Amino acid sequence: MTEVRAVFPPSALGEAPFLLAPMAGVTDAAYRIMCRRHGAVLAYSEMVSVAGLAFASARTIELAEPHAEEPQLSVQLFGSKPAQFAAAVEMIQQRVGERLSLVDINMACPVRKVVSKGEGAALMDKPDLAARIVRACVSVARVPVTAKIRIGTRSGTRTAPELARRLEQEGLAAVAVHGRTAAQLYRGRADWSIIDEVACGVTIPVIGSGDVLTAEAAVAMLRDTAASAVMIARGSYGEPWIFEDAASIARGNAPRPRSRLSRLAALREHLALARDHAPHMSRARTFSAWYLKGMPNAAAWRARLVRCGDYDAFCALIDEIENDVVSEAREEPR
Repeated sequence: MTEVRAVFPPSALGEAPFLLAPMAGVTDAAYRIMCRRHGAVLAYSEMVSVAGLAFASARTIELAEPHAEEPQLSVQLFGSKPAQFAAAVEMIQQRVGERLSLVDINMACPVRKVVSKGEGAALMDKPDLAARIVRACVSVARVPVTAKIRIGTRSGTRTAPELARRLEQEGLAAVAVHGRTAAQLYRGRADWSIIDEVACGVTIPVIGSGDVLTAEAAVAMLRDTAASAVMIARGSYGEPWIFEDAASIARGNAPRPRSRLSRLAALREHLALARDHAPHMSRARTFSAWYLKGMPNAAAWRARLVRCGDYDAFCALIDEIENDVVSEAREEPR
């Protein structure tokens, strides 16, 4: 083990520990910057394959590097080979340097193409291998090593508490717990009681995850469970300000109201970031649709979004939507 190993959470978390979760195909640099500008105190990369790093895949390496505007980045790794994890941690530390907040090990992804290779949530059924992976990462890490797990893999299983204790013994600095089994994918309700059960069995911080779809829910998880921090995923879709809203509520203040025009202004900001920083402008079709929630004629606008191919086309469509919003406001009875 290296001589210096930082502890989680870093002091930067402060009194509003609301974190942007790692999300494959979503949390690229543009998305992370957008959420950081609106209060996320930590932001995670997309899932980064340790095998891809081992083969020096340029695309994979890019996933693990912060943009110049990002003060810090938490990198989430997935795979199944301890030696590849250790090599990946050393590579990321060298490339990211002081801006690397932590390295997180994915033991929660339920997607078939990941689990079928013995990666992601499949590691929960192989605690010895999971422990060896943590040990390998901790042995070379100069930053906190954390992991994200689920309740278990199948309905009726509840292996998270035992696994968390085992991984803590290997040097894990914190554990994020999603309140669903892998078999549930993202269906049904998240069971927040598992967060308390894990927290009661370990001394390291526990990060709660699952069904945090509003700022109010984020604060409720922090209040009603033993979680030290809250990980927000789908709740940030089209709502990057969910982090600052949660912080306001946690301090006893009302979140700032946001008009439809302010939502469109935020969409323009996100599109500009995607144009400048994201690897694929095509992702803009997805996140743009999220911002149109509550807009008049939203279904029709979404149908047209799929035909937008570049930044100028998106902006021209937003011009039309803004005119529609303004026209409807003029027609409303006073």
